[in-house]
Amino acid sequence: METRFSEDVVPLTDLKTNPGRIVRHAAEAGRPVLLTRHGRGVAVVQSVAEYESATEERAFMRAVMSGLADIQAGREVSWSEAKTRLGLE
Repeated sequence: METRFSEDVVPLTDLKTNPGRIVRHAAEAGRPVLLTRHGRGVAVVQSVAEYESATEERAFMRAVMSGLADIQAGREVSWSEAKTRLGLE
């Protein structure tokens, strides 16, 4: 999901003043909120659901890349061998 700079970038002082509003916005918008200090990004506030989803997606993509690297390097087994190794036959 794309950041909406007019809504999702706020000064750190806004978090200090009204943390509930910032957390609620992150959860309702489904986008992270970038906190800034002196115009520079210093932290991100993100809903737990979005954090977990992003973490799972990264883990999945790492596994896919690892599998593709294994295939490219010739480290592969047949489907029946994989089922046997996993105890699925």
